[in-house]
Amino acid sequence: MRFDRFFVMQPEDAARYARHRGFFAPDAALSCREIGDGNINYVFRVRDEATGQAIIIKQAGETARISDAFKITTDRVRIEYEMLRRYNELAPGLSPKVYDYDDVMHCFAMEDLSHLTIMREALIARRRLPHFVEHITTFLVQTLFYTTDIALDPKEKKALVRRYINPDLCEITEDLVYTEPFTDAKRRNDPFPPNRDWIAREIYGDAALRREVAALKWQFMTEAQALIHGDLHTGSIFVDERETKVIDPEFAFFGPIGYDVGNVVANLMFAWAHAEATIEAEMERSDDLHWLEQTIAGVVDRFQAKFLAAWRKDARDPLAHDEAVARDYVSRIVADSAGVAGLELARRIIGLAHVKDITSIADPERRARAERILLRTAKMLIMRRVAHRDGADFVETLKAARAREDASLASTDGE
Repeated sequence: MRFDRFFVMQPEDAARYARHRGFFAPDAALSCREIGDGNINYVFRVRDEATGQAIIIKQAGETARISDAFKITTDRVRIEYEMLRRYNELAPGLSPKVYDYDDVMHCFAMEDLSHLTIMREALIARRRLPHFVEHITTFLVQTLFYTTDIALDPKEKKALVRRYINPDLCEITEDLVYTEPFTDAKRRNDPFPPNRDWIAREIYGDAALRREVAALKWQFMTEAQALIHGDLHTGSIFVDERETKVIDPEFAFFGPIGYDVGNVVANLMFAWAHAEATIEAEMERSDDLHWLEQTIAGVVDRFQAKFLAAWRKDARDPLAHDEAVARDYVSRIVADSAGVAGLELARRIIGLAHVKDITSIADPERRARAERILLRTAKMLIMRRVAHRDGADFVETLKAARAREDASLASTDGE
């Protein structure tokens, strides 16, 4: 087993591979298990049982794990490896260290983060993350602003656009996020049965909504604004009360900045909906919701403040040396973020890839209500995205959607 020809590894293969590549001593007693819970790749944790030292090996197969129908280039793992290296340069300490890339086996090795927790799980467990807002907004600004035409030499940026072209994974996003949830794609959509009729009427049947989604889709496909992560949800972030580490940038390409910001916001809204539906004690529920609302608003507001500070400090284009230009640019990012947050809310409820925040709500009536609150939020964020100018606007939209849903339920009960 020389690993000179590609094949999808099993755990025992990954252990031999780690030894073969020199990550462990030849006589080390290694254990390995596959820990990937995503939809696309294979992730192995290889551990030396004597020393406790461990590494992660991530491998790309030629089809997605979620479905053999998704045939995607293995070059995505090269993109992910290079992106993590770039993150370590632009935003040190906010992503795992990477050690090695293998273009034969289509895999790379990186730092083991098993001392941390996937953020989605941490939020479901009601853990407070006091540094998350500062960490994630620093990550967003450092990785996004400094890959725009505002900060980069134009020729350098165009060379990077070419290097990070990512058509296979962009196609997945274009289908699963921008198209199928709004067009009754029965082949792959998977709505919760109690909400199917509501979704058919309020989402599939809304032509004005589809027009706005189309505008957002064309923007995603044509606007090479910055080198975005492309899949920045709470399942792609490791956390504890002190640390934040962003992982999984295989969907990276040059696209609209709002795609990354909006995904973070939407996934915090999923956590809000889970807490709202599952915490029985009123005071505890109110306290958790307040913290999540502050976090949602904080992401939007601190991102804006830090982006403008970076602009004032490092904008290189002569036309950028105008505060009004900077503020207009950032306000458009915030509007885009609102639209994308709406898309992410809708696709995780209607489409193929759901989130545990919602699927773990055991009571079917509470789950159905939580989904409708988020889908009403999604429509308001998409249709009125330019009205969202700061963090408070996002929170108010979420609360307004809840009020509308509860009024609708009350009206139905009274009939």
